[in-house]
Amino acid sequence: MKLSWQPYTLHFKRPSGTSRGLLHKKTSYFLRLEEGDLVGLGECGLLKGLSVDDRPDYEDRLRSLQEEVATAGIPALEELKEWPSIRMGLEMARRDLKAPAHVLFPSEFTEGLERQPINGLIWMGDPTFMRAQADDLLARGFMVIKLKIGAIDWEAELKLLRYLRGRYGPAQLQLRVDANGAFAPGEALAKMEQLDELRVHSIEQPIAKGQWEYMARLCQQSPLPVALDEELIGVHDRAPQIEMLERIKPRFLILKPSLLGGFAACEQWIELAEERGIAWWVTSALESNYGLSAIAQWNYTLHNSMASGLGTGSLFTNNFPAPLHMVRGTVAYDPEGQWNLSGLKEWR
Repeated sequence: MKLSWQPYTLHFKRPSGTSRGLLHKKTSYFLRLEEGDLVGLGECGLLKGLSVDDRPDYEDRLRSLQEEVATAGIPALEELKEWPSIRMGLEMARRDLKAPAHVLFPSEFTEGLERQPINGLIWMGDPTFMRAQADDLLARGFMVIKLKIGAIDWEAELKLLRYLRGRYGPAQLQLRVDANGAFAPGEALAKMEQLDELRVHSIEQPIAKGQWEYMARLCQQSPLPVALDEELIGVHDRAPQIEMLERIKPRFLILKPSLLGGFAACEQWIELAEERGIAWWVTSALESNYGLSAIAQWNYTLHNSMASGLGTGSLFTNNFPAPLHMVRGTVAYDPEGQWNLSGLKEWR
């Protein structure tokens, strides 16, 4: 058994009107497993500033993993729990080792018979630009729109939400918002009540992670359902996961496999959530089309009817051509489509 790896930098499209603070590029690491004539690829979707394994010794860990695979074979995934993006990449590569044409989870989805609903994402920027994005998403058939809030003027954000709700009622358009922890605990409840007046579906991570007492209070007092996102990152073991869910009692969980440690790790969260009546949906974390495809394939097998956040493939200028594509507010897979992964050629 042989393992090699390489970084691949994805570059974001930069339409005029976007906020200057947004990312311009992000780097994923790709793993290549070889066993005889079989080859399996996996993507380690490291996200700078957010992944708990965003560490200076990241590449050193990849080198040591190479040695482990060469001498003792593929390690148990649990041994990589402190390195969730690497764990995800290895789980993906191991599954791809025997998968035809990178179909890791065969289903009606990969056969092209079914599509999956996704939310449309509005990039932060000036109000005119954000309204133009909203109009474009509506014209393209999206029935669920997600807006990141807390980065620009609050009244401008409310104005955009009022505009959207004025055009379409809750039965026609589901509005989700993601604060990314931007609200101060003392102001969060009042803002969430304003959002609820606009019949917003839910808010992701209203306050910064780690403030369980405040978050639990918001979940109890706010009429607007709370979804935990960043709160889950770095909580690997079952006992603290249970403690978090039972203390905070959120309505929803946002599951990002690259940040939580892969498919099996997310399935543990799903099991614990469903035991407690907590709903959930899956979201990508700016992976390339390769990682995005694997997540979409896996997500379909979970049979969750909620719209997922798997529409990020079009954000990059140099993404890999793939069978994955967007069709009127859904993600679809073309079984006749072709992969072009020729950009992955400098394996270490």
